[in-house]
Amino acid sequence: MSSLNPIVIIPARLPATRLPGKPLADIHGVPMIVHVWRRAVAAGIGPVVVAAGDTEIAEAVLAHGGSAVLTDPDHPSGSDRVWEALEKVDPERQFGAVVNVQGDLPTIDPAIIRAVFEPLDHPGVDISTLVAEITVEEERSNPNVVKAVVGFADEARIGRALYFTRATAPWGDGPHYHHIGLYGYRRDALRRFVGLRQGVLEKREKLEQLRALENGMRIDAALVDTIPLGVDTPADLDRAREMLKPAP
Repeated sequence: MSSLNPIVIIPARLPATRLPGKPLADIHGVPMIVHVWRRAVAAGIGPVVVAAGDTEIAEAVLAHGGSAVLTDPDHPSGSDRVWEALEKVDPERQFGAVVNVQGDLPTIDPAIIRAVFEPLDHPGVDISTLVAEITVEEERSNPNVVKAVVGFADEARIGRALYFTRATAPWGDGPHYHHIGLYGYRRDALRRFVGLRQGVLEKREKLEQLRALENGMRIDAALVDTIPLGVDTPADLDRAREMLKPAP
């Protein structure tokens, strides 16, 4: 176990443009947020708490034996919701790091959650995240696929993130990396991050993580082999239901 003593926090709220109420979407009799909570528990890196922006989410998690804390429904980002939840559940500051797992990843492999925490073992890293190599050519130029600019040395699986962009970068021959929006934070780094003003590049690219880079914070990325399914549309939900279908 890491000396950072991590906790996993899953931010969730009901309003969603393309799939309203998606944290409570039924997947074989269990709300989606509960599937995510169970997979985070299976990662085995620390206690798991759902940071709920709505009472219905907290009640659903508690009804299935999980842990949840209510947070301000009007937070501008998941990071702010995670910070409020961390302060509420751990005022004694026993947890030195927090892993932020999105609440719309019901099929995520617990190993992916473990991987996002690994870069924090380096003492100079403030924030950790994940990338996977882009293998579909059209994704290289798709602005909805966020690219991470990371130079992995030799056979390394962890590297320093130099930039994140919706453009195709870097130029030249070589791999491009799809950024996966899971994060690990040292506790003091998260406190600092949520207190920062929006950055110029953050506003331009509409990428929250650029705020950290613009303020000199270090983000390292772990390279993984698969991109977890994020449920944003009814079609995504159907796919998740198929993937999680109980064995006959």
